[in-house]
Amino acid sequence: MEGILPLYKPAGLTSHDCVFKLRKILKTKKIGHTGTLDPDVTGVLPICIGKATKVAEYITDAGKAYEGEVTIGFSTTTEDASGEVVEKKRIDRTISRKEILSVLESFTGEIEQTPPMYSAVKVGGVRLYEYARKGIQVERPTRKITIYSNELLDERDEFSGEVIRFKFRVSCSKGTYIRTLAVMIGQALGFPAHMSALTRIQSASFTLNDCLTFEQVEKLMEEGKIADYLRPLETALSHLPKMVIHDKVAEKVKNGAVLTIPEHLMKCNGPIIAETESGLALAIYSQHPNKPGLLKPIKVLRNE
Repeated sequence: MEGILPLYKPAGLTSHDCVFKLRKILKTKKIGHTGTLDPDVTGVLPICIGKATKVAEYITDAGKAYEGEVTIGFSTTTEDASGEVVEKKRIDRTISRKEILSVLESFTGEIEQTPPMYSAVKVGGVRLYEYARKGIQVERPTRKITIYSNELLDERDEFSGEVIRFKFRVSCSKGTYIRTLAVMIGQALGFPAHMSALTRIQSASFTLNDCLTFEQVEKLMEEGKIADYLRPLETALSHLPKMVIHDKVAEKVKNGAVLTIPEHLMKCNGPIIAETESGLALAIYSQHPNKPGLLKPIKVLRNE
C-alpha cells in the first residue's frame, strides 16, 4: 500500500493516536503523519503510507490554513480551552470591528512569535511541555514565522460583553502557533485571551473536502477500495520546482546520480523534483554544496 491519505482528525486524539489507529485499520506498519495537531484541534491531517513516508517532511514544511476562535477576557496555561485560567480581566469597553481588523492586519506578513510552554519545541534537548508539566519555566527561543492572510469571520461592527469571542481564518507558514497568535491578538487589544476552538482547513494542497473520516476509511477497507482514495506521493511535491528527465537519465537518477542544473532552475536554492515525462517523481535534488552547476540527490523515491 502506497500513497497519501488526507484524514479528517477528530477532537480528542493526538496525531500519533491517529497513526496508531490507522495501522490497525489499514493493516500496515509503514505509516507516518505530517505534523503534530493538538488533541483539541480538528481538521486536515495528511497521512503518508508506504513509500509516501519519504515525502512527509515536504507536506510538513508547506503552508497551512486554519479557522479558529479567539476568546478575549481570560488567558490559560496552554493558550487554548484545555488549560487552567491564568488571568482574567473584565472587558469594560466596546471593541470596534475597525480595531480588530487593524490588529489582524498588524499580524500579517513576517512576524516574531515565542512558542508556548505547552508545545513540542525542544530546549536543551527536552520538549517544552515536559518542563511545563513539572512547573519549570525556561527561556523560549523567539522565531520568525509568516502570516500570509488573517481574516475576520464575523459580521459584527461592535463587540461587547464581559467575554468577547470572534472567529478568524489564517493562512500561515510552518511553525506558526495559532493559539499563541490568539493570545497576541488579545494582548494587542489590551486583554488576556486564548484560542477557544481550531480547525485546520488546509495542509499543503490538501483541504477539508479531500479528507476521509476514520469511519469512511474502515468502510473502504472492508470494500477493498481504499487504494482508489489514496493520493500519489507526487501530490505532496506539487508546490516544488520540477525538472523532467528522459528514460536514459532516469536509470542514473534511480542510482543516485549527480545531475547538471537546468538553466531555468539555476537560482533555485530549495529542493527540486526529478520526474519522468509522465509525471512520476523519481528523486529529490538540491544544489551540490561543493560543485557549482550540479545537483546532488537528497532522496531517491523510486529505484525499481
